[in-house]
Amino acid sequence: MKILDRYIFTSFVQTFFAVFVVLMFIFVLQGIWLHISELAGKDLDYFVIGRFLFYIMPKVIPLVLPLTILVTSIMTFGSFAENYEFAAMKSSGISLQRAMRSLIYFIGLLSIIAFFFANNVIPWAEFKSINLRKNISKLKPAMAIVEGAFNDIGDVNIKVTEKSGDNDQYLRDVIIHKKNQKNRGNFTVIKAKRGELASSEDSDFLSLILFEGNYYDEIQPNDFKERQRKPFVKSYFDTYTINIDLSNFNDVDLNEEKYNYSYKMLDSQELRVALDSLSADYNQEKINFNTNIINRSGVQAYSDNFGVRKTTASTLKNTKGLEVKQTDTLSYQIDSLEDLYASYNPTETQQILNIAIGTARGSLSSIKGKKNILRRKSTRINKTEIQLHSKFALAVSCFILFFVGAPLGAIIRKGGLGLPMVVAILLFLTYHFIGIFATNSAENGAISPFLASWLSTFIMMPLSIYLTYRATTDQGFINTDAIVLPIKRLSAKLGLTRKPKK
Repeated sequence: MKILDRYIFTSFVQTFFAVFVVLMFIFVLQGIWLHISELAGKDLDYFVIGRFLFYIMPKVIPLVLPLTILVTSIMTFGSFAENYEFAAMKSSGISLQRAMRSLIYFIGLLSIIAFFFANNVIPWAEFKSINLRKNISKLKPAMAIVEGAFNDIGDVNIKVTEKSGDNDQYLRDVIIHKKNQKNRGNFTVIKAKRGELASSEDSDFLSLILFEGNYYDEIQPNDFKERQRKPFVKSYFDTYTINIDLSNFNDVDLNEEKYNYSYKMLDSQELRVALDSLSADYNQEKINFNTNIINRSGVQAYSDNFGVRKTTASTLKNTKGLEVKQTDTLSYQIDSLEDLYASYNPTETQQILNIAIGTARGSLSSIKGKKNILRRKSTRINKTEIQLHSKFALAVSCFILFFVGAPLGAIIRKGGLGLPMVVAILLFLTYHFIGIFATNSAENGAISPFLASWLSTFIMMPLSIYLTYRATTDQGFINTDAIVLPIKRLSAKLGLTRKPKK
């Protein structure tokens, strides 16, 4: 590697890692903020929290890596242009493409690594993260009762206005809804002015001693008429004790891994298999439902024309001169529904119409229900296909954004964290939100999942070609002369331009 290539490569890599660490820290903090409700009050040790953060980090790479490449490219090449280092390179016969050569190899390698990272590491992190979050959600809270909110603990749902004391053992304005295994609903309500926690927070049993309260229980009799009267039992107590078993909250294995149904946990090969399976199941269900509806409607039992058979009897003489009866069956066609109705009496016609209306309503209800089921399956197929294409789109986007940032930095001729950071964030937000809108549209089936995954990259590609051409030919971002000069010429012809005084 030549000295110039080493200098450009070293400057880029140093800036790259600095920006990557800063952006990773910001996005990880955002991830913690999104999941703070799952961690707060769980009495988790530092090792579990560290695992949670470690599993979050790979999932933000698809956002951090493209933004890092864009910011680093603008900052590095903007600094070169600002310090006239590009001018010195060009005076020595070194073009922009030659100066970018070492970085092109580096970004190409980084894009390949990004694909394998998205294909292997991110699904693994998603699998670990979801299982850890599911297990954390089962843990007993360190503070079993939180102020100002209902807390689902054991077989009760409890809310307190205020907690006091050295260990928060004294409670004020306690409201408890007791659960009933037989009947769902808040049929038993206990309210007390004061309460006290008689057991420690580390115990498997939580004893609540309530003072000066009321006990209300709504009775649910088996007789419907009696239930309409809404009978209840109400009593007052000076002291009431409730023992809550919390042993199940402690019996949680944080290393348990049984959740593996998310499409985000699959690599590209598994996504292809899942996509084929889901598509086959979707198509087969449509065929089966279509056949079921046709069979239920009875369409197959009728031909294009309705035939009515009419039987007549006649008397003939056989060869021995004896009279015998002969039955003849005559057939005629019915050309309209009026002719069909005419073959039945009004009562039979009304029965036929009622049956037809009921069948039509049942078929319509089945179609609506199946439509929702098929829509959910279609959304799952679209999400799976988007996940598959996004792994490849991430690698290509890293390469494309480099060719957006590097020439743009050379054009704006500004380094540092000021203007380059603003321009990079605006470009990345445009790139990111286009991808989000396209993905949401593809999940609903408005556009193709393939187009949704690649749309933002396809939009950035012409911009990268345009900026590279402008930077190579030492032109600005926009050719203002093409707009200003025709206006000046028109003004001169119309006499609107003032001539300088002699």
